[in-house]
Amino acid sequence: MKFVKSHALNLAMIAALVVTAVIGHRMSPLLLPKADLTGSVEPGCDLQRRACPAKLPGGGRIELSITPRPIPFLQTLRVEVTVSGVEPGKVEVDFAGESMNMGYNRSEFPAAGAGRYVGAAALPVCVSGSMTWVATVIIETDRQRIAVPYRFDVGH
Repeated sequence: MKFVKSHALNLAMIAALVVTAVIGHRMSPLLLPKADLTGSVEPGCDLQRRACPAKLPGGGRIELSITPRPIPFLQTLRVEVTVSGVEPGKVEVDFAGESMNMGYNRSEFPAAGAGRYVGAAALPVCVSGSMTWVATVIIETDRQRIAVPYRFDVGH
């Protein structure tokens, strides 16, 4: 009888691991979206000082602006993405620590007219007091997903 309980418990644990793996595999695109194209930010652009443009492969342009400046931790940020040359179905901005996992921090921004997408976000505080962040603008069109990573420092 003890063997049967032990065997049933082992099978239940294996089943739970398989279910967890399947759910993780299906949810991974939400956490780590794959981009069809990657845009390039204008060299030397500093989001702490101004909006930064980026060229998209195959034409098109985006610009990311985050205010207030300098960009603070733990305060509401106004994030604006301006898009031209492509027709987005959805615009998101994902904030991630470059060298430290700071959790899931992605927001979808609604259209505000004239190719602008505006919303709010906040950066969690880092225990080190400073952090290099990557704000990845993710644009989904009817045919592709475009990602543009912007790097900036907070608290330096």
